[in-house]
Amino acid sequence: MRIAVLTFDGFNELDSFVAAAILNRMKAKGWTAQIACPTQTVTSMNGVTIQRQQPLEFAAEADAVLIGSGIKTREVAADVALLSRIQLDPARQLIGAQCSGTLILAKLGLVGDLPACTDLTTKPWVIEAGVQVLDAPFVAHGNVATAGGCLASQYLAAWMIARVAGRAEAEEAIRYVAPVGEKEAYVERALAAVSPFLPARADAA
Repeated sequence: MRIAVLTFDGFNELDSFVAAAILNRMKAKGWTAQIACPTQTVTSMNGVTIQRQQPLEFAAEADAVLIGSGIKTREVAADVALLSRIQLDPARQLIGAQCSGTLILAKLGLVGDLPACTDLTTKPWVIEAGVQVLDAPFVAHGNVATAGGCLASQYLAAWMIARVAGRAEAEEAIRYVAPVGEKEAYVERALAAVSPFLPARADAA
């Protein structure tokens, strides 16, 4: 399972790194989540510069794709040349967007008239793009999911793991990263957020 975590200049560290770290808990099962960027290096909203693991075009061949957010997402969403480099196929891939990443997903035509989640800052821009925004942390429609709020990235990761590997694997991944003394509460909350959007076979696995 190869996962591309799309990360742009001005990115939010929580969105890209938290989701990638949780997904990489599945390495023993052959999963790899990698940071994919349009340039060799990108600098976060807080000045952290990282080197990409994959080019942006990796998204086309990945089995799943997560689109992170950042302070320059409106610029990314308005850059037709940049968007043309992102080729996604919801019939084959699991696709998730975090916060302002939902705006990119909308611009790529992968939200349509379905309701989506995003953060409060991005909400007006997503509405402007013609998308109904839910007051919720997570929603999924088939193979496409959106999340709102930085720490909702754990829901995207849990959903992706549960969809492919089953609920038990998702629970274990969340349990590992959850705070000591609060692990069961974190697992319960995460699975409660994503379970309504899981196929019966994944939820029962």
